[in-house]
Amino acid sequence: MSAADQLTVARAIAVPIVVVLFAVAFQGHDYWATGVFCVAMATDWFDGRLARRSGRTSPLGSLLDPVADKLLVLATMIVLLEQDVFPAWMVAAIVARELLISGLRQAAVERGVVIAARDLGKIKTWAQALAAAVGGIAAAGGFGHGVAWWALLVALALTWISGLDYAWAAPRMLREAHHSSNAAQALK
Repeated sequence: MSAADQLTVARAIAVPIVVVLFAVAFQGHDYWATGVFCVAMATDWFDGRLARRSGRTSPLGSLLDPVADKLLVLATMIVLLEQDVFPAWMVAAIVARELLISGLRQAAVERGVVIAARDLGKIKTWAQALAAAVGGIAAAGGFGHGVAWWALLVALALTWISGLDYAWAAPRMLREAHHSSNAAQALK
């Protein structure tokens, strides 16, 4: 397992740690949870950098990386619902988009097409992570909940804009893949 894959696995392992730190009340627990969340999300930048520098990506990393990101961010947002930091409708709208686009990408994979992460999707991930971090600091009392609400609203807008971008691009990618496979079969 490469160093990049190990960082991705570490990010996934951080999910229950972050959840427990938010859930178990002790002095400064929200700050600790937010700190672990931020360190874990930073591994996303480092694992991508390592993979690009080495020029190698692995199937495991390609599969786990977006899953680890989604698990970490969404679990944090859901835990912050209990602390009344985020409105449930916003978190539900983000979860719905994530499920819809994951389903779209899975349907494409079943047709032999990999829909790679798009630039808007990467921006969306970091907007969600920033909103979750701001929410964690708000839960700890460092920001008012209004700041967290606005941060999540921006993340929600980017989430749905990037989802529409995927939905708009997917049919074209599927058609191109279909035409390429037909052309390859005609050459046989």
